[in-house]
Order: sequence, then C-alpha cells, then structure tokens
Amino acid sequence: MLQYVIAGLALGGIYAIASAGLVVTYQSAGVLNFAFGALAYFVARFFYFLHSQHGWGIPEAAVVSLLLVGPGLGVFLYAVLFRLLRLASPLVKVVATLGLSVTIPPLAILMFGNESILKAPGLAPEPVHVFHVAGVAVTLDQVIVYACVILVGVAGALILRYTDLGLRVRAMVDSPAMTSLSGTNPTAVSIGVWAVSTFLAGLAGVLSAPTIGLDPSQYIELMAAAFAAVVAAKLRNLPVAVLVGLAMGIVNALVQDYMPPASSLTTAVLDSIPFGVTAIFLVYYIIRTGRVSESEGVGGALDRAIAVQGDERSGGATVDLERAATRPLSWRPALAGVVLVAVLPFILHGFWIGLLAQGVAFGVLYLSFSLVTGEGGMVWLCMATFGGIGALTAGQLAANHGWPALLAVLAGGIVAAPFGVLIGMLTIRLGDLYVALVTLTFGLLMENLVFTRQTFLNNGLGLNLDRPHFAAGDRAFTYLGLAVFAVIGLFIVNLRRSTTGMALTAVRWSDPASKTIGISVLQMKVLVAGLAAFVAGIGGALWAMELGVAQPTNYATFIGVIWLAVLVTQGIRSNTAALVAGISFTLLPGVAQSYLPDWFANIPPILFGLGAVAVAKNPDGVIAMQARQLRGLLERVRSGRRPAPDGAGLSPTLTAGVHQ
Repeated sequence: MLQYVIAGLALGGIYAIASAGLVVTYQSAGVLNFAFGALAYFVARFFYFLHSQHGWGIPEAAVVSLLLVGPGLGVFLYAVLFRLLRLASPLVKVVATLGLSVTIPPLAILMFGNESILKAPGLAPEPVHVFHVAGVAVTLDQVIVYACVILVGVAGALILRYTDLGLRVRAMVDSPAMTSLSGTNPTAVSIGVWAVSTFLAGLAGVLSAPTIGLDPSQYIELMAAAFAAVVAAKLRNLPVAVLVGLAMGIVNALVQDYMPPASSLTTAVLDSIPFGVTAIFLVYYIIRTGRVSESEGVGGALDRAIAVQGDERSGGATVDLERAATRPLSWRPALAGVVLVAVLPFILHGFWIGLLAQGVAFGVLYLSFSLVTGEGGMVWLCMATFGGIGALTAGQLAANHGWPALLAVLAGGIVAAPFGVLIGMLTIRLGDLYVALVTLTFGLLMENLVFTRQTFLNNGLGLNLDRPHFAAGDRAFTYLGLAVFAVIGLFIVNLRRSTTGMALTAVRWSDPASKTIGISVLQMKVLVAGLAAFVAGIGGALWAMELGVAQPTNYATFIGVIWLAVLVTQGIRSNTAALVAGISFTLLPGVAQSYLPDWFANIPPILFGLGAVAVAKNPDGVIAMQARQLRGLLERVRSGRRPAPDGAGLSPTLTAGVHQ
C-alpha cells in the first residue's frame, strides 16, 4: 500500500500545484482559467523541444521554459486578453478562456511538430534515479514533485502573509477599487499574478510529462480534475485547494490498491474520483448555506458598483452575451441564409455535399447551445454529452430493436430531455462558474462511466444508424437536416416572442428581479434546460445518422467545448449563426485538407479558438456585429444621412443580438 500512497502523493502534488495556480488567478483577477491545462501543455512541450530535441541540459531548459517562457506567456496573455475580462460577464470569461484552450494545442503543433510523444522526461536526469525508503521505491521525479509542492506551499504562504507584495495581492482580493484608491497599481499586481499563474501551469505540465507524456487531451483532463480541489476551496481558499489536491492523489492510490488492476471498472472509477469530490463538496456547501455562488466575498460595495457600470476605457467587456438586446432584425436575412444553403447541394459534389450534410446536422446541435446559453443564460459545458445520449439511444433502438430511423432519432431527443431537466434542477442554486464546472463534471462522468460501456462501444465499432430510404443520399439528407433545422428554428423564434420568452429574458437579466414580479426562476430554467437537451439529442442523432454510426468517442466533452467556441464566434443567440457555425465547422477543415499543405489542418481550430477569445471585445459574435452595422447603414440611408466611415457613429442602442 505504501508504494501506491507514494505514487498517489506525486499525482496529488500535481493537482495541488495546478489548483494553487487556478485559485491565485481567480482570487486576484476574478477569472477561472479554463485554459490552464493548455498552458501547462505548451510549456511542457517547449521544455521537451529544448531538452530532448535540441540537446539542452535540464537546468538550462527548465530556466528558459519555466522562468522565462511561462511567465512571459502570462504577461502577454494579460495584455491581449485577461485584462479585458475582469468586468466581463461569467459567460464571456468562460468562453474566452475556453477559446484560448482550443487555440494553444494546435498552435504548439505548428511550432514544434505533430510528433506523438508517449513518454517525456521531467526535471530528473535520465535514467531516473530510484531511492528506496522503507523498502519502497521512490523515483527522483516523485521527490522533485514533493519538493515543488512544499516550496510552492511554504513560499506562497510566507509571501502572501508577511511581505508587502502579499499585502497588496490580498488587498486586490478584498477590494480592487479600494486598493487602487490607496495608491497601489492593480494592473501591476495583476500582471505579477498572471506571471506566477502561468509559471505554476508550466511547472505542473513539466512535472506531469513523465506520467502522461505530451498529449494535449491528457493535460486538459488532468487540469480539469484539479478543478475539484478548486471547488472544494470555493474558488478562493488556497490551503484547502492544496490539501484537497493531495488528498485526491492518495484516494486515487488507495483505489488502485484495493480494486482489480486490469478491470475496466477500476479505470472508470479512477477517472471519476475528482468529479465525485466535486459533487461531495457542492452538496455539502448547498446543505450548509443554501446556495453556492462565485460572487460570495468579492470586493465591496464600490467594486460591485463599478462591475455594474463597467469601464470601457479600461477595455472591460461589459456587454453580457446572455443580456443582448432583444430588438429583432428582419426575418429576410435568415430566410436568405437558409435558401443559400438549400442551393449549395446543387453546386457542390461528392465529398463536399457530405461535409455540408454534416454541417447542417451540427447546425441543429448548435441550436441547443442557443437555447441553454443564449436564451437561458446558463454556461453548460456538457451539450456534447446530450448529443451522445441522443445518438446512442437512436443507435440502440434502430440497430438492436428495429425502430424506424426517424422515430429512433426522435426517441433519442426524448431520452436526452430528462437528463437536461435533472441538471437544470441540480444547478439552480449554483452561480454561473459553478454551473460550468458541474456540467463539465457531468459530461466527463458520463464519458468515463457510461459511454465506455461495451453496449455502446461495440468493440470500437459503435452502433449502426442507417438513414431513411428517402434520404439515403447526401443531397437528400442535407434537405432532411435543413427541414429539421427550420422546424426547431421556428420554434425558438416563436418561443422568444411568447410570454414564456419574455419571462426567460427577465430571468436571464436578473434572478432576484424576476422573483419579485412573480416569475418562477426554477420553472423557466428547467424548461429551457429540457428543451436544449432535447434539441441536442436530435442534433447528435442526426450527425450519427449522416455518418452511419453512433460512435461514443465522437461526443467527448471537450469536443463539445470546441463546438461552443465555434458558435460563440458567430453569435450565441442567433439561429442563423448556428447554421453558419455548423457548416463552417465542417467545410473549413475540408478546404484545408483538400487544397492546403498538411500543416494547414491546424489552422481551422486555431481560428475557431481565436474567434472565441475575441468575444472579450465583441461579445455578440461576428454575424450579430455585421448585422448591427448593416442595420445602422440602412437606417442612415433611409434617413438621408451620409454613413460614417468604418461604421463609426452607429447608434449604441442598436440590437446586440440577431434573433432570426
């Protein structure tokens, strides 16, 4: 058992370092950095580039990677992104950092190559020296992890508690506004904090490399597990985050000791431990306080007043995605978009029609994001899971029970809906960031415990899901997908214009204000959650039908994060944006694959990620921005005034969202 505990402490130490970096940045900057894992991967890959590919010594490579590149990356990202996010809405913060998480791995591949690296060196010289303590082998890599945890914990505590710099950082935590009035420059403090945070990300990344290699997905999942310690710390308590991170590593080791080593159940349980910890602490906090919100203990009255008013001069993104104005544009642009897509199957041929059919299916799936986030104002990161539930249900019913294909697709949506209702009810007492973390946890739990079952994997083949006879070809299937998209899109339009839609808008603006006028916040959020899960199930099943197979791996949680980034780039509340986002998600990689060099395959995800990052400056998306500018131009032409150059002088009261 001691051997497992020692190994578990090493894993727990990595969790502890990662959670420390996450808590420090949230405390001082108000941003929960969902790109932490991607940053850890980038620095670790840079260390490998210097040490293993160019023969640098470990000390030299470590100094450059950890003390120069890591902090320098943090300062750069603060200058171009993080400084814009402090006063932004939670959705803007989450989406912008998720966009960064999408952008960094392919950017690293472009810089360093796409070599598959299953095992990478850490900070210990190779061959790694092994010590024997009480008859148990302890590697030098593990010793270095223990030393780094102690150093980070002790140094952090001493600096924060006993130094002038620590006093300024703690003052930023308590009240940035009052800190500024007392003569301290909050910008300088924030730059230092982000530099330290990316240093910790890089340190966690390099220390993790000997265990997980250099696979970006492994880093993102490892850092997602560290979020459990952050939740246990209520986003702010650094000692609790470190201790819970260490404890998770020990629990992981004990499970490995007591459960069969070769069992698939053991693997599933191990992967689910951090997410079980998240659930336990959230239930405890809700029972104890009745509600868990990231706003607890943030600043004072002056800070809250500033947060409400915003500060455009500082670059703060003060326009909430979920609070976009509700003045609708004409229905004609939406109709023109659908007609254009309907014409494309007669223009495209072969491979391209198949991509178009997939894009339309994605458009249906993206409408679920428009519902839950655009209309409901809830930051859900598990919509790919609902798509998977719909697809696997349809595959089971069609392949094993002989159901007609379209009826199986409808059943997939119906089965997914109760899961959405359940998540909506469970998260009603949580703040926006906690909702994002809980839905991420739910998605990863389903991915690890349910989607890995042999019933759905079918020896890696998935479940066959054939198309109906009248839509066997890609052209016919494209029109089937467009018909489904049109029906759901019209429903969403009517929902927005209905009394229920007005109530949803009120809830999106303010829960307390909605309650004072008699609106049931629970009822509204549960309603939109169930509808969004239903639509996601339909979209996921349609995509599986286009592919001919319902494959669980197609609905990984972090793939859904990319989908969200793609849609937000276009516009979270626009039905037209959902269709454009779906088609661009399939056609752009096809263009790169067919006409450009191999390395261009990494460009589309970089563009999608950068589009999500750009939400910090333009929260409404590309389509909404263009529609707003076009509307301003038309209004000026109608009024007989000459339009200002470059769209300057457009009325700020024009709608921020496109609702066709």
